[in-house]
Amino acid sequence: MHGNPLIQAPDLYAMLSGGPVKMLVLDCSFDLAQPAAGPEAHRQGHIPDAGYVHLDADLSGPKTGRNGRHPLPDADAFVRRMRSLGADDDTLIVAYDNAASMYAARLWWLLGWVGHGRRCVLDGGFAAWLAAGLPVQAGLGRTPAAGNFSRRPSAAEVVDRQFVLANIASGERIVIDARSAERFRGENETMDPQAGHIPGARNRPFQSNLGDGQRFKPAARLRSDFQEVMAGHPAERVVHQCGSGVTACHNALAMEIAGLPGSALYAGSWSEWSACEGSPIARGPD
Repeated sequence: MHGNPLIQAPDLYAMLSGGPVKMLVLDCSFDLAQPAAGPEAHRQGHIPDAGYVHLDADLSGPKTGRNGRHPLPDADAFVRRMRSLGADDDTLIVAYDNAASMYAARLWWLLGWVGHGRRCVLDGGFAAWLAAGLPVQAGLGRTPAAGNFSRRPSAAEVVDRQFVLANIASGERIVIDARSAERFRGENETMDPQAGHIPGARNRPFQSNLGDGQRFKPAARLRSDFQEVMAGHPAERVVHQCGSGVTACHNALAMEIAGLPGSALYAGSWSEWSACEGSPIARGPD
């Protein structure tokens, strides 16, 4: 298992340039406002031999109107997609994107969800690769031979709306919301049916995980920051959510970097919660 959830651009380049490690680099670049922009950006330039995965087509499942904007994909379909990209069970899969690792973190989380431990995120994303003066490839690249990637015991807990609803009364888990402070307070909501947040949730915007160059802050700083938000709860009693279950994975990754593994994901997140009749809603600060 790759021990560090992050890899730096020069280290990745060195590994790709002849190291013995079996690797697959996947570009997760995306634009929520223009879903075709991610694939086009990949065609214009990407890390050599990197494959491409699409947030809507590969990292999410079908929407029903009540299961959120980015529901989880079918686990077996996701496994087949990884296999088609050439992944084996012993492949180190490196995710990167063009958006502060928000989509790369989703791939990282999904890999753990289907039991693949050899996974990491390129710290700083494609911008860090370019800043290091490393080579770029245009076009679609090679078509890999199918791998033997398989579904194994999950390393990630998923909870549903009913669980989160019951937790409001029990208080057994602490819910951490990765959205901006404005959306959390119920201001400037433009994406989901209602504004506000889940009662009792605490706000930790995912951007707070990042420092210079859109790289993650040092592990010790992240640990201190999250322990303050967690208010004495252990990592295993944390549930992450956001608008649609994507940037929540960024907070889960940051906690992993901080040495705080074991948190859960409410995959439907606010986009599901706010679309379901009877969901209690709070507004203002936590």
